[in-house]
Amino acid sequence: MAEAREPMVHVVDDDEAVRESLRLLIRSMGLPVRTYASGAEFLGVWSDDPPGCLVLDIRMPGMSGLDLQQQLNARHSILPIIFITGHGDVPMAVEAMQAGALDFIQKPFRDQDLLDRISQALERDARLGSRAARASARRRRRRPDRAARYRVRRRDGRYRHARRSR
Repeated sequence: MAEAREPMVHVVDDDEAVRESLRLLIRSMGLPVRTYASGAEFLGVWSDDPPGCLVLDIRMPGMSGLDLQQQLNARHSILPIIFITGHGDVPMAVEAMQAGALDFIQKPFRDQDLLDRISQALERDARLGSRAARASARRRRRRPDRAARYRVRRRDGRYRHARRSR
């Protein structure tokens, strides 16, 4: 049986101070972390094989965070993405979430909020940990004709699942 690989947290941000502070914060959780100054740098070394998640800034020179997300989607990646931004707006957040982002966090944020989101992302990725499950998720993501499922919060606070028809 193959040995499980340790999840890697990837951080892409053009601001060196932000990258370094996020690296220290994530390492305080005992998680390995790699930082990248641009989306192009990340794409140059990234492979979808090891489990993990991506903490991604929206606004960067050159390739924006949304552009990087589109590139990953074109490669059928299922890497969970957590967007962070100091310049976000509602349409941008909606676009990121519709394209598959796990969360969208406005700067400044509480450290614990980000750590909680990273833990959720790693748990999600662990559920898809086996190659077969990851391949199956990639195939499902490629079928745009499938009706999307989403959760609707009812007045009593519980959720129900619904399908959006096309």
